[in-house]
Amino acid sequence: MAKDKPRLTRLTAIITQLQSKRIVTAREIAKKHSVSIRTIYRDIRTLEESGIPIVLEEGKGYSMMDGYKIPPVMFTQEEAYALITAEQLIKKNKDQSLTEQYESAITKIKSVLKYTQKEKIELLTDRLQVRNNRENEKTSNYLIELQSTISNCQLVKIDYLSLENNKSQREIEPFALYTTQENWVLIAFCKLKNEFRAFRLDCIEKLETLEQYFEPHKMTLEEYLEKCREKYIKHP
Repeated sequence: MAKDKPRLTRLTAIITQLQSKRIVTAREIAKKHSVSIRTIYRDIRTLEESGIPIVLEEGKGYSMMDGYKIPPVMFTQEEAYALITAEQLIKKNKDQSLTEQYESAITKIKSVLKYTQKEKIELLTDRLQVRNNRENEKTSNYLIELQSTISNCQLVKIDYLSLENNKSQREIEPFALYTTQENWVLIAFCKLKNEFRAFRLDCIEKLETLEQYFEPHKMTLEEYLEKCREKYIKHP
């Protein structure tokens, strides 16, 4: 069950949800926000009284009056198809934070699509299937937070359990991220080992972002990878 949200936050989210699909039922809205259908009826009435042009289609659900848009953004049909394809791929990603944040972002993006585009992408969504990670397994939940620490040059403390079952606590300077075999890997300067190390996100048991900052590393990701290749050639 999701945590209760302030009503204003919920009302704003309902507007976005109404713009993201051609038809949205009161039950769908209530489920998304973990409130009763009666609460949604009151919310819809409040939005209507505020001048939001919501249309009720008897026996189907609610929709936003065609042509009503809040953000001034338009997508081509091909761009919309690319976004929906990316949505299906990211849903299968093993990092929970990425799938959650992308789902939130794509809902906002869908809200600015044209009325006819919404019908087409809903059809396309039903005709796309990504077969990797069929069990929809989630092995980490740190990707988005680590992206923030990389961009902010912020120190991180982790409890790490290696694949060899060795536990350690590290203070690290996050540098870059890459994905391989459906899992994410963090490259970071480890203060304990005094060198760059690779840490699998699915092996991080606990992560704490510290209120300490470090000087940005001058090395690029490509330069780091080239050093790794040279090291591997010398010591395969």
